[in-house]
Amino acid sequence: MQFRLLTTGFSSAAMNMAIDESVLDHVASGNSQPTLRLYGWNPPAVSIGYFQSLEDELDLSACERFGVNYVRRVTGGGAVFHDKEITYSIHIPMSLGLVPTDILESYRAVSNGVIFGLRDFGLDVQFVPLNDLILNGKKISGNAQTRKKGVILQHGTILLEVDVDKMFELLKVPDEKMKGKMIETIKERVTSVSAVLLERHAGVDSTENGATDFENLFNKTYDALKNGFCQAFPGVEFVDGGLSESEKSLAEKLAVEKYGSDEWNRKR
Repeated sequence: MQFRLLTTGFSSAAMNMAIDESVLDHVASGNSQPTLRLYGWNPPAVSIGYFQSLEDELDLSACERFGVNYVRRVTGGGAVFHDKEITYSIHIPMSLGLVPTDILESYRAVSNGVIFGLRDFGLDVQFVPLNDLILNGKKISGNAQTRKKGVILQHGTILLEVDVDKMFELLKVPDEKMKGKMIETIKERVTSVSAVLLERHAGVDSTENGATDFENLFNKTYDALKNGFCQAFPGVEFVDGGLSESEKSLAEKLAVEKYGSDEWNRKR
């Protein structure tokens, strides 16, 4: 069985979410193969869960000041700051029977792609229900899922670097007096691939092809995730591919008319 391996580079928040929806529609209609997509965010962005309120979650003036996008996801969960990370999304028709119908077990099955992939770095990542991946007791990946038109869409982030202080500049907190304590608590509970590698004195060479540390780590994590999903779905061959013209057209339309609109982003 073949899946398309789709690399779309670094896109805006609206375009990233638009591509996910466009691919889902095309996979559901049978016009595109089941797809694993790996991508990044430029500029940095905050995505909020489908059921959240934009105004309640984000300091919009701070987002503007820092040049940070924002977007509402089709999946639930909390607000996520997307900066120096790699994000995956996978589109699997439920009719293939590759993923359990049970929500928890489907999260576990898909998340194995990340778990197996990060073993390439010697990282022993664990799945914690419902949808988190932890390393040494700290969160390194969050994941979210939706099911539409007979297709499971799961996407998740793998933190390559993390800036908790900047994140709290963008997110609203219920009690400003407790903000400092909350920041310290999050720093104790969240980690990143680069932080762990540095602790092990195995930092990424910044001189490869003139690329930055982040670029090299992104590329190496891309390869690791590709290997990881191959292991998680042993009967699947992941073949490099691109967006079809129809997918591109729909994504461009959705990026403007839906994910870039106040009607969508401020709907709650």
